[in-house]
Amino acid sequence: MVPDQPATAQTPGRLLNVLGVTFGIAGAVGGTIGAGILRTPGLVAAQLGSGPWVVAAWLAGGLYALLGAIAVAELGASLPLAGGWYVYARRCFGDAAGFTVGWMDWIGHCTGIAWVAVTIGDYALFLVPGLELPGKLVGLGVVALFTLIQLLGVEAGSGSQKLLSLAKAIAFLAVVVACFLLGGPDSRAAASAAIPTAATALATPAGWTGMAVALVFSLQAIVTTYDGWHSPIYFSEEFSEPQEDLPRSLIGGVLAVIAIYTLFNLALLRVLPLKVIAVSSLPVADAAALLFGAFGGQAITVLALLSLAGLINASIMGAPRILYGLSRDRLFSPLVDRVNRGGTPTVALVLTSLASALLVLCGDFTILLGLAAFLYVSLYLVGIVCLFVLRHREPERPRPFKAWGHPWSTAIVLVGSIAFLVGALLNDTANSGWALLLIGVSVPVFQATRALTPAEAP
Repeated sequence: MVPDQPATAQTPGRLLNVLGVTFGIAGAVGGTIGAGILRTPGLVAAQLGSGPWVVAAWLAGGLYALLGAIAVAELGASLPLAGGWYVYARRCFGDAAGFTVGWMDWIGHCTGIAWVAVTIGDYALFLVPGLELPGKLVGLGVVALFTLIQLLGVEAGSGSQKLLSLAKAIAFLAVVVACFLLGGPDSRAAASAAIPTAATALATPAGWTGMAVALVFSLQAIVTTYDGWHSPIYFSEEFSEPQEDLPRSLIGGVLAVIAIYTLFNLALLRVLPLKVIAVSSLPVADAAALLFGAFGGQAITVLALLSLAGLINASIMGAPRILYGLSRDRLFSPLVDRVNRGGTPTVALVLTSLASALLVLCGDFTILLGLAAFLYVSLYLVGIVCLFVLRHREPERPRPFKAWGHPWSTAIVLVGSIAFLVGALLNDTANSGWALLLIGVSVPVFQATRALTPAEAP
């Protein structure tokens, strides 16, 4: 039987129960807000063609993430163990399913870390043109830097995450304030005059059918931008009071991101007409250039760097907890559950960083990113299914937090996850096929790992 609680709270060489709600919210914000919010508003505007519909779509995507957070808060509070999604899959469906989910999750994390590291390198070279270094080398340095921070211990990782998330939030709010104070009819007129006449045509989709299709495509992009809200679950075992801290972290983190994203889109609409946002690959850069001239590009680069730094810190901190949990539960080599005095799973951290560095060196991992997107939606679906299964199978289980509005609220997330998964299968068949192949590969990997892992002593 899978244990419900960690065996001890402060056993030497084990994870430390030192995290609180402040870290949890910082982890959710840092793990969610990345470069996507800088680009996605243009895609959504092009699809919907209406300012009110744009804002409504972002709020709808936030509601979807919030309902997911509420559902997962119940799972995390009732099973406060390190490792994330695999903990729930193993409880419901056994060791093989648990390993497969953990495998999917860890590879998705490593892919994301590599992409963010390379992107940080590219932005750094843009910000400092005289820096004569290859972008990949800068990316490797970024992975090494955040790995060293995590090696110092969970307190260092927590402190850096709080600092980076606070800086990120302040930077985004500063952009919002500047747009509301300096933007208006004059800025929108200037922006309209600066674009080609051919690009000025923008129409709202015709009829309810057209609007429904546009909303689906928009929500796919928006939900991807909200991805990462679940980051606190990887640290369930390290919260001082997980039954209270984890639900507050998940829900508080999502609410904070909804507020930032909504204000950010309203700010863009204050400075730029929707038709300009719709044809821009980086609307916030256009707004900054209009308001601040040449300095605007540098300001947005700094904003992007802050966003990505918080994201990579959260990922490098969370991914080793997946391997640690698998190892602790005898689903992976027992060597990987080694924890240093600071509370960091050192072997798991080194393996994560080496895998991420290898992906950085591989160069083109566009396929892996498409694959990771499919895997993440699959993980959400697994989590929601686990909630339904455990509610049915273990009705007497202590649940310090119960999902509000279940089963209806949870069913919305379930249907949405299935719809997004079907959409991914239809619209990105190649990457979806690779993702399914990767899931299949986990079976022989699990069998080999199980054969090499000694059974737990009775």
